This record gives sequence, structure tokens and C-alpha cells, in this order.
Amino acid sequence: MFDPSNFIDEAIENMKNKIGNKKAIIALSGGVDSSVASVLTHKAIGDNLIAVFVDHGLLREGESTYVEETFEKRLNFMCVDAKDEFLGELEGVEDPEEKRKIIGKVFIRVFERIAKKEGAEFLVQGTIAPDWIESQGNIKSHHNIALPEGLVLKIVEPIRELYKDEVRIVGRELGIPDDIVKRQPYPGPGLAVRIVGALTPEKIEICRKANAIVEEEVKKEGLNETLWQYFAVLTDTKVTGVKGDIRDFGYLVVLRMVESMDAMTAEVPELPWSMIKIISQRITAQIPEVTHVALSVSDKPPSTIEFA
Repeated sequence: MFDPSNFIDEAIENMKNKIGNKKAIIALSGGVDSSVASVLTHKAIGDNLIAVFVDHGLLREGESTYVEETFEKRLNFMCVDAKDEFLGELEGVEDPEEKRKIIGKVFIRVFERIAKKEGAEFLVQGTIAPDWIESQGNIKSHHNIALPEGLVLKIVEPIRELYKDEVRIVGRELGIPDDIVKRQPYPGPGLAVRIVGALTPEKIEICRKANAIVEEEVKKEGLNETLWQYFAVLTDTKVTGVKGDIRDFGYLVVLRMVESMDAMTAEVPELPWSMIKIISQRITAQIPEVTHVALSVSDKPPSTIEFA
């Protein structure tokens, strides 16, 4: 049986031995994996850990403010605005694997700059078991696995062997707030993998607004406690619609909601039809560029949870 207290003691001891009195940085996204890795590492090396939150321009609505308010007094926290750098590299890129690799490359570039400035030698990552299992199986590459050759920073992965349910248990044991521990997983590449095709400022804003509506309505229904993930995907498909008495031609948005224990498999549960209808009505009414909303009903496998 998994013992979080023993795991924490061993992880802290391992990091003390590996990092010693040297400095380290960690990519803190505000998700449960990076939050647990950050607090765990901070317990091991204190303020020699610099928790870096990078705004890559592909965040959920209000994400930057939320993460800053949650961690600025708890950790040695730094917020970096790198929107232009990330979006510039991603311009015109359609292939989802290429997006992931570019985002991983730019993340490392940003962290290496910060590490050089701060004198840090180590990069701590919130990699967990499904990340490297999926990468090894060529299902999809994860931005924190596809590291570039010639990386100067030494990698530390304190929760590498854990699955998501175990990460949540460790988070509670560490006293991390419940709204972080229970938070739905959010991909490191952010909205880049929830937008099919090339990214544009318009598409990013559409996807961000649609995701916010999905999250609001799921929470109103109380399903945020049972669903593993719930979000909207902006496809590159356009379909005919009617707005008022006028023919319109806009985007197709797909809703994705799944239950899972560890992200290795996932099922689409029966969902309240009234909630789905409200989400659809709100998205098409509040986002003029969208004319059609569909629901994904595919389990994992054969599908993955994210669309890209």
C-alpha cells in the first residue's frame, strides 16, 4: 500500500543528497504535478529552489493571477512573461507533435536563461509515470520529456514514479490546498494542444473563452469532483450556422469530458444533457466565431484524452 509519508521522507532525502546546497529551478504551472514537486523540493532545499511560472500565452482564463496568488508567499516564486517568444516560434505550425517539441524547446531556453542569471545548476520537473510511459510508447511526446540534446541543467524528477492518484495523496500530505490537489490536469503546452491546426491570436482567445464556459458549467453541476478532465477543443473545421436570420460560417468546438484514475485509460461517462445544452448555447451565443458544438464520446483507448 502506498505510504505518502514514507515517500515524502525518501524524496526529500534523495534531493538533499543530489542537489545539496546548490540552486535549482522548477517549472511551476499551478497544476497538481508541478505544485507537488515544487513544495516537495522546497522542503528539501528551501529557497535554493526558484519556482518559475512561465506565461507562454496559452493559459486558461485567469491562470496567471491564480498561480501567483497561490504560491508567491509559499515559495521563492518568479513569474516570467514569455508570450511573444513562444507564439513566435509556434506561428504557422499545425502538427501537434511539432507544437509539443517546440514548446519543450522554448521552455528549456527560458529556464536556461533564468538558471544562468540565478546561478542554478538543476532543473526540477513534475514528470509523473504516465508522461514517460506515453512518450516511450510513441503515443505522444510530453514537453517535459522531449528535452533537447546538450541540455546544461541537471534534471531532477522527484515524483517520476507516481501516478496521478498518488500525486494527489502526496499533495494532501504536504498540506497543499485542496483546490490545487483536486484540480483537473492541464497540459504543459496549454491551449496549443486544444486547438487543431495552426495557432492564431483569434483561435487562442476562442478556445480560452470556450474552456472557461465548460469549467463554469461543470462546477455548477458539481461534476468537477468526479470528472478527471473537462474542456473544449477548437477544431480547424468550419460549418454553416444561423445567427439571427443571417447565414453564418464559423468554427466547430468539441466538448471533451472523461473519468479516469490515472490517465492511462479514461471513459466518457453519462453526462447531464441539460448541462451539455447550456454549454452549447453559451458557447455559440457568447463566442460569435463559433456556430456548432459537438460532444466527444470516445474512450481512451482508442482515443487519447487530449485531442492533439
